[in-house]
Amino acid sequence: MSTARPSRPLDRSLEWGRHYLAVSPDHFRIDYAINPFMRLDDQPDPVRTRAQWDAMVGAIEAAGARVEVLPQLAETPDMVYAMNLGLAMQRPDGSPHVVLSHMRYAERRGETPAAQAWFAAYGATTQRVGAEGVGAHLEAGDAFAWRGELVVGFGPRTEELALKHLATELQVAVRGLRIVHPGMYHLDLAFCPLTETAAMVCPDALDDASAEALLALVPDPLVLSEAETMTFCANSVVVGRTVVMPACPDRVRHWLERRGLEVVVVDVTELQKGGGAVRCLTNPLDVRLGRDLVEVPGGRVLLP
Repeated sequence: MSTARPSRPLDRSLEWGRHYLAVSPDHFRIDYAINPFMRLDDQPDPVRTRAQWDAMVGAIEAAGARVEVLPQLAETPDMVYAMNLGLAMQRPDGSPHVVLSHMRYAERRGETPAAQAWFAAYGATTQRVGAEGVGAHLEAGDAFAWRGELVVGFGPRTEELALKHLATELQVAVRGLRIVHPGMYHLDLAFCPLTETAAMVCPDALDDASAEALLALVPDPLVLSEAETMTFCANSVVVGRTVVMPACPDRVRHWLERRGLEVVVVDVTELQKGGGAVRCLTNPLDVRLGRDLVEVPGGRVLLP
């Protein structure tokens, strides 16, 4: 007689996550250190990097998503982390629009013109936070569309003032969370929506009020320990019922599979040397205003 516990009923899959932009790792290297993972004496191997990136793209496509590829500029070694090029979305009529990132560190700001040119060729309108990028810093790796709101981390990279700009310029509710952990400097290292009600959450990334607010926001949280999160397991992408992950601790795998999610682990350890994994390397293009982000006239910022 089996004693296995039954799986939970399937939750609704995320509406977005089936169309991505990625940057080919043509010139990925470590030229400087702007996060705790970057070391100039630990350079990525170009052959292994390319093989790992190709395998990641293949896994995402095999799960049913489409991946667009932007070549990397030689002078921008971090450009491979496509998530931080801009916050992409579709207007209610389906036309694409992008809020370009205003990077905290000058070393990464050379990526923005190339990103803007690609998005324009893709047919997107673009804008910057503040006046032509001289205002508050915004890095798109801190932002997620989830449950009708834009959930945005701020502190190490994105400035709190950027939340007001996003809310008013996009006419949406922006829920701000203060990041305090140096190794989780973007929210996408500590938070990963999985379904319409489930998400991976690492409370240790946030101050106490923000951690409490995020846990209250998620009906079915997979609460990660600091040690689990530092495997980059939350820096994953979800395509329907498939979670493409750089690592998956046993407890995390058990939790995901009990909820009917398929785990696909891809090795991107060479690319992790720059401080990012699967989510950082991909940028979803199919988030839709009016569907994934509910219109809020005048916008609204929600802080814990």
